[in-house]
Amino acid sequence: MSTQVLERPELKDADTGPEMFHYVRKEKIAESAVMGTFVVALCGETFPVTKTPKKGSPVCPKCKEIYDSYRE
Repeated sequence: MSTQVLERPELKDADTGPEMFHYVRKEKIAESAVMGTFVVALCGETFPVTKTPKKGSPVCPKCKEIYDSYRE
């Protein structure tokens, strides 16, 4: 299973911290960005792709934990 850090920030108020990005299946990213379809993150969140993460962007802790368990 191929995954990549994704593109849906969890919108936060300025005082609640930075936006976070999720892991989703790589092949679904372009489809979502072009067609507006929803993707499902490893943590179960569903959303359309709207942003590309920058290096060092914070990642959803649940997604990261699940992704790391696949790599062991």
